[in-house]
Amino acid sequence: MRNTSTNQEGTSALQLALVWGFVGIPLALGVLQTLINAMKLFQ
Repeated sequence: MRNTSTNQEGTSALQLALVWGFVGIPLALGVLQTLINAMKLFQ
């Protein structure tokens, strides 16, 4: 079904960047921390 709402502006680039930052920064930090801890196993 199609959305028949009158508000069909979509997502602005700023909103998209904020959401990606909100999700991506903690994700990147988690991956980095995991890699740092994994490297301890190989030393």
